[in-house]
Amino acid sequence: MNPPPTPQPQGSESPVSLTASSLRRPRPVVALVLAGLLAALGTGCSDTSASAARDTGQEVTLAASDHLGGAPVHLAQERGLWAADGVRATVTTLPTGRDALNAVLGGQAQLGVVGDLPAVTAALGGRDLRIVADLSRFSDWRLLTRTDRGINGFAALRGRRVGVPQGTNVEYALSRMLGSAALTASDVTVVNLAPNQVPAALARGDIDAGVTFPSFYDAARTALGARYAELPFGGYTARTLLVAGPKASDASTSAVLRTLVRAQRELAADPAGARAAVLAQSKGALQPGYAEAFQPRYGYGATLSAELLTQLTEEAAWAKAAQGLPGPADRAALARRLHTAPLRAVDPAAVTAG
Repeated sequence: MNPPPTPQPQGSESPVSLTASSLRRPRPVVALVLAGLLAALGTGCSDTSASAARDTGQEVTLAASDHLGGAPVHLAQERGLWAADGVRATVTTLPTGRDALNAVLGGQAQLGVVGDLPAVTAALGGRDLRIVADLSRFSDWRLLTRTDRGINGFAALRGRRVGVPQGTNVEYALSRMLGSAALTASDVTVVNLAPNQVPAALARGDIDAGVTFPSFYDAARTALGARYAELPFGGYTARTLLVAGPKASDASTSAVLRTLVRAQRELAADPAGARAAVLAQSKGALQPGYAEAFQPRYGYGATLSAELLTQLTEEAAWAKAAQGLPGPADRAALARRLHTAPLRAVDPAAVTAG
């Protein structure tokens, strides 16, 4: 995003000159004139410094992902909200939160919009990562399948091939689906697929069922036609987190959060207008029907809550057992990954984790 034009320094529009007549004034008058000149120059310099500070702003690189889960980021980008908080943001949208996380860990971005599970696995892996806000929550999941597979409940998944993008929070959603029927991943054949590959794999019959991001539900319905079937599941709340890498300062992170809180207010006040802005930012990645149907199912609001900490602890225990990750998975260890200072500086009441 291009920086705003540099304002002209106040107090410097019309230079003051001393004429011969003014120099012939009595000394007290000359002193008053000189004092006025110094004050004007001082004001001009002060205003110039303030303007330069606003124009320079906080340079921030942000790796975005989920358009609906991270809607405040895309709304801020589309409407140019960053500048009001002195932020010069470079936002790059990546296919998954896992990709956004890798950009942060690799130093390509200071901040990232990621799912809860990728953040947990990074923490267990000992990576330098701080969770600075929980931006949104979503729990309207679907197990996608085919009518000719006879999967009428999660217990029927035993021995089946299930496609899922591993390493994302969708994988954890599958584990919760299996757990609701007293199954684990060892009871099925897990096929690692990109999110957009699940619908086509179902249509070809390569897999019996699949779990993917909600933005691909309609693609599966279209690909399967009359053979499409789904099982709803609300037993897992996916959280879209804002995480910070080692290159992110508290000042720049707070400035970003201040903008995102404003974007959340705009989203709540005008959901349809905000949806249009997010769709514009998606550049065709989102379909209007999907955004209209699913955006109201997200809960927005930047927080760091005790509920978040409880969920991260549960996910860490699962990831440690399922993936053999080495780091500590206790509540105290996860609490140390919550960096509360930037959000507390913006909205102290939003921080309740402890």
